Amino acid sequence: MKLNVKAFALTCGLIWGVGVLFLTWWLILLEGSEPAPCFLNRVYKGYTMTPLGSIIGMVWGFIDAGVGGAIFAWLYNLLSGKCLKTG
Repeated sequence: MKLNVKAFALTCGLIWGVGVLFLTWWLILLEGSEPAPCFLNRVYKGYTMTPLGSIIGMVWGFIDAGVGGAIFAWLYNLLSGKCLKTG
């Protein structure tokens, strides 16, 4: 079975991007909008615990997970094809 690389990449990007958006808003609603340092600040340039920062984090998360999902699906297809030929 092969994975559709574009569909898998889009799915990963959407899930992670929207997840970052919802997580940021959840923390803003519970703890308030303060510039507290967190791990995503170091990974995603421009991300902060603010409404604008949540949008920036969503875009970075979509790109990051989309590329990661595409690499994963491509590598899966490559290795599953080789395993089927040898096995």
